[in-house]
Amino acid sequence: MNRRKSYAVGYIRVSTDEQAKEGISLADQEARLTAYCQAKEWELVRIYRDEGESGKSLDRPGIQKLISDLKANGIDVVVTVKLDRLTRSVRDLGTLIEDLFDGCALASVEESLDSSTANGRMVINLLGTVAQWEREIVSERTTAALRFKQEQGFRVGRPPYGFKVEKGKLVEYAEEMKNIVAMKRAHRRGQALRTLGRKYGLAHSTVAKLVKTDLRLLRKQAQAKKIAKPSEEQE
Repeated sequence: MNRRKSYAVGYIRVSTDEQAKEGISLADQEARLTAYCQAKEWELVRIYRDEGESGKSLDRPGIQKLISDLKANGIDVVVTVKLDRLTRSVRDLGTLIEDLFDGCALASVEESLDSSTANGRMVINLLGTVAQWEREIVSERTTAALRFKQEQGFRVGRPPYGFKVEKGKLVEYAEEMKNIVAMKRAHRRGQALRTLGRKYGLAHSTVAKLVKTDLRLLRKQAQAKKIAKPSEEQE
């Protein structure tokens, strides 16, 4: 007796600061999903993608399109390379598995997990809980370190787009300043923020702020800030 073929869809994501990291590119994730589904003898119907999008929330066009399409029958499993590609929130992970995927299993290539089994669901939730705990610990330590620097009178965090730190001073970054001018011009001509974000490797929310920025005011604000030493800026 022939068994029924299983149908799968894939999901891949990169955030802006991850695009250059080895093994995290969209092309790499797509290749791994394809190979995994072939090994499982699942028919991969479609791969949904989000480029330059954070995993902190589900407010992403790719994941929302996936959720919407799953309302139609026929898909058995959603496959992702790693759980944090899908979401970095334990709450959102639970919502996806229990509600939004509506009976579809979730499989993770790297963690070798499948939520169609009770053990798989338990391990997925445990991994998500541990991952969130680790992020919160790192966040608490980072917040404490930044607060100390602020108390010393230093500016903390990355320099604003259009500037860089040289010898402890904030100076204009000519290439990025040109990009801001180009983005402003393109946006006035009707180019979408997300299109500009993909072109310049920025989140669309960052582009939205930059196209509204008064460069004279930006320069004035930057000159008024005290900057940490370059070694401190990299910590």
